[in-house]
Amino acid sequence: MVKARANILIERRAEQVFGFVADDFVENYARWSPEVRQIEALTPGPIGVGSLLRQVRVDQGRRSDNRFTVTAFESPARLEFAESTDLFRTGYWLAPEGNQTRLEFGFELRRLELYMRPFEKLIRLAIQEGAERVVRNIKTLAERELATGSTEPGN
Repeated sequence: MVKARANILIERRAEQVFGFVADDFVENYARWSPEVRQIEALTPGPIGVGSLLRQVRVDQGRRSDNRFTVTAFESPARLEFAESTDLFRTGYWLAPEGNQTRLEFGFELRRLELYMRPFEKLIRLAIQEGAERVVRNIKTLAERELATGSTEPGN
């Protein structure tokens, strides 16, 4: 099993960041994870626990096509997914810090194929770098696109 975690402080409120990451996941995911070539919701309506999604990615020249399910959707605190064959799990966890948000992203590769085991150290490094890139990209996009709001409700 290979795990990676990264976190960052975003200069926006947790509700705003959660909306950007979770509520608008299908629209925004490929923007912060440029390896994603296609993302689609396979269940109608807004995403929530039980929603099924499909992604096509190209990571370091290797194409993958995965289906995954939303396993946790708790506004404004967490969004988690599990790949349909349990190959990977991933999650976004948010914690308010005043008018800012601590965003943590985690990725867990649940198993390595036998032919990949000699490259486990490189895979760990690539996955960790990817996790750090995800939180940096979300921060950049959220701070640029989400208005700085007051702490009053409705703003």
